[in-house]
Amino acid sequence: MRYVSTRGGQSASLSEAICRGSAPGGALFIPQTLPRISSDDVQPGLTLAELATQLLGPFFEGDALQADLPALCANAFDFPVPLTIPDPARPGLRALELFHGPTGAFKDFGTRFLMGALDCLADEDDPFTVLVATSGDTGGAAAQAAEGRKGVQLAVLYPKGRVSPFQEHQLTCWNAPVRAFRVSGDFDACQALVKNAFADEELTRRFRLTSANSINIVRLLPQMVYLADAALKVWRTSGTLPGLIIPSGNLGHGLAALYARSMGLPIGPVVIATNANATLHEWNQTGVYRPRPSVATLANAMDIGTPSNFERLDHLASDQRAISVERVDDDAIRARIIADFERTGYVWCPHSAIAAEAWHRLPEAAREQRVWIAAATAHPYKFADVVEPLIGQSIDPSAPLKAVLDRPSHMDELAADMNALSRALAGTFRSSRVSAGYA
Repeated sequence: MRYVSTRGGQSASLSEAICRGSAPGGALFIPQTLPRISSDDVQPGLTLAELATQLLGPFFEGDALQADLPALCANAFDFPVPLTIPDPARPGLRALELFHGPTGAFKDFGTRFLMGALDCLADEDDPFTVLVATSGDTGGAAAQAAEGRKGVQLAVLYPKGRVSPFQEHQLTCWNAPVRAFRVSGDFDACQALVKNAFADEELTRRFRLTSANSINIVRLLPQMVYLADAALKVWRTSGTLPGLIIPSGNLGHGLAALYARSMGLPIGPVVIATNANATLHEWNQTGVYRPRPSVATLANAMDIGTPSNFERLDHLASDQRAISVERVDDDAIRARIIADFERTGYVWCPHSAIAAEAWHRLPEAAREQRVWIAAATAHPYKFADVVEPLIGQSIDPSAPLKAVLDRPSHMDELAADMNALSRALAGTFRSSRVSAGYA
């Protein structure tokens, strides 16, 4: 399998695409072709790691990491992903709980897979420097996955005042080789810093820069696996293609759903559920893609006005990128959290509540026609400051989240400009031995 740029040019192997993070000129790598798989080719009863090895196998074919794939899958897919029915009176809505991993968010799958892959490709004496711009969850997951590794050094860039108190603690509590930077700007400013860093060839070479955001293709691909697993389970029991409702900001999660459906897995309609940031909803309604500054919402991990992965979406054929987009504002998030808790006792995080609200807005006939799987992307404890006042009671953290609270926090302030980032990298991390002429 080769990987091509969304803007043309030379292709790359998977390992090359992983190491570069993004394609030259700020473009993104995409698979040259999407492999096809029949649902009948997937044996029932596979573990998530076994299914991951089968689905991701074609993407690794002929690559230096091919032999490492089973171990990478075993390490990344080692916690449960329950498919629950939040309201027994409405069994047509299932919640795919993706928050039972070490940092309580769906990002745990992709970031642990990516860090494992980089560790396989790295020279311990010449590590990769991983840049991650985060609106809340990706940074914590990447930091947890990077801590203690020898082949990477990780810089986490997060927006000042735009993450929850627990998220900030979770971004800033990790030991070497992790360093957190609080940026004076919003997430788009953080993301722009990362993109500009990759556009700087000297800086990229000096630090062996790569990305842990979903612009890195191997952060995105593993996210197909749990969606495929849930869809296969529903399809085998109901005989009907389930619909997916995916809360999405940067569009990586949504794109994983579209890739899985395009490969032939049993997935019906896909609804992308966004917060008040209007870029994707406007595009879906009018056909006009108009990036804009992000606005702050309760679902802050999705506060993105310029979704990076739109460039990949735009590269899909029209039938492959068929989606609907539902936009849910803060008032509707609050109302959904309160209504479902009072009715059933189930507690959504603000992002997952967007998916639940999107299901309620479907026409009744569409809700009755099939099972809908809503991605529950984060543990509600991570947003206790928002959710607890709405439901009138405290939320218990999971054991991994509770463990984080005892860790000390440390971070550096960073202005939102490239000179500041260059100085911070130089003052924090080792330069590449290759760029220094040592190898």
